[in-house]
Amino acid sequence: MRNGSGLAAALVLAVALALAGCGRPIGVMEPRAVPAGETTKVDLLVATTRRPSDDPAILFSGERGTGLKTDAVTVSIPPNREIGQVQWPSSIPGDPSRNFVTAGVTPLLSIADNRDWLKGHLPKSRQALVFVHGFNNRYEEAVYRFAQIVHDSGADVAPIVFTWPSRASVFSYVYDRESTNFSRDALEELLRRVAANPSVGEVTVMAHSMGAWLAMESLRQMAIRDGRVMPKIDNVILASPDLDVDVFASQFAALGKDRPHITLFVSQNDRALGLSRRLSGNIDRLGQIDPSSPVNSAALENLGISVIDLTKLRSGDRLNHGTFAASPKVVQLIGNRLLAGQTITDNDIDLGEAIGAVALGAAETVGTAAGVAVSTPIAVFDRRTRASYGDQVQRLNQSVNNTVGSVGDTFEAGLGDRSVPPGRAAPQSPHAQPKNQ
Repeated sequence: MRNGSGLAAALVLAVALALAGCGRPIGVMEPRAVPAGETTKVDLLVATTRRPSDDPAILFSGERGTGLKTDAVTVSIPPNREIGQVQWPSSIPGDPSRNFVTAGVTPLLSIADNRDWLKGHLPKSRQALVFVHGFNNRYEEAVYRFAQIVHDSGADVAPIVFTWPSRASVFSYVYDRESTNFSRDALEELLRRVAANPSVGEVTVMAHSMGAWLAMESLRQMAIRDGRVMPKIDNVILASPDLDVDVFASQFAALGKDRPHITLFVSQNDRALGLSRRLSGNIDRLGQIDPSSPVNSAALENLGISVIDLTKLRSGDRLNHGTFAASPKVVQLIGNRLLAGQTITDNDIDLGEAIGAVALGAAETVGTAAGVAVSTPIAVFDRRTRASYGDQVQRLNQSVNNTVGSVGDTFEAGLGDRSVPPGRAAPQSPHAQPKNQ
């Protein structure tokens, strides 16, 4: 026990030191004048369960509030900046020509105010994107990061961010985790409001890190109450999900037969999730799974879950935990493909050669796999990508059937019901039993 505790403490310290260089001024939410035409404005609807602050420059603290509060926030983004990064001011007030600054904050005091904002900001696609941040985030960090994602991805959506009470400290992991539980009903309420709005055509939920637990719990609650997730919520993106794989299996099964399509961003070298794994009793985190392993690949395929493996991709994130937002390639993938409701495959993105397929992780047992798999920064694991390899993959699968058949049921059994929504049915793996229709 002592050795385990010492290792966990060392990991916490390592993460804290890694974050030590990320210091930034506190109090950027007070609006300031921004000269017209010099910057790009991003309008957000910001919903929160945080406690309001008396300081208008902070707006909301990391403590728990009462009820769901919403504001219309405008963030000004400077020109000539590095894509994938938030340009924080070194001091207050920031310089709009070089820094992200807050250009406007308007409280939305009624459901009608929220409905009107949404109607006025929906693009022709009629799509809304709800973002749920992760562990260790201040209010302004959630707001500015989402503004960066929306801007850099070129997302054609009405952007909504749900920010839950986080004390923004690596030593407040348990408090933050309990704050996600505290916020489940409020996020469900927000999702219901958005999906029930007649002006909205579809809703995508994108959640990062610990926010993935919150998003899945809220969707699970909705499915239990109604017998299904609201139909307009048709796409869920979980980026670096800090989620126990066994818990995810239970949540996924509870979503029912007509569940949304789920896409995972994972990385086996995510240092933050490595710490979370230690703090959570050495239970695997969903964001660190190896989708190419025979155990996982067949189950993911049967369930219709798409996985984008970022393990080999390098970005400015020293913890490899925020690569989905910090990498220009990935953030543009989100805008160009995922938010358009399209599945990413090897033919859909300009990264050079083919970049992976389900079940190609069996290279250690089948030598011919080396001729199919390509070592590239991003690997996509999706049934359509698999199909694009044609006969080559078919021959590979014949070689690995015995391997997949012997171990694949382990992961599938944990996920329970393997049915997928109409139109998204994935081919069964060789070891799957036929189901009654």
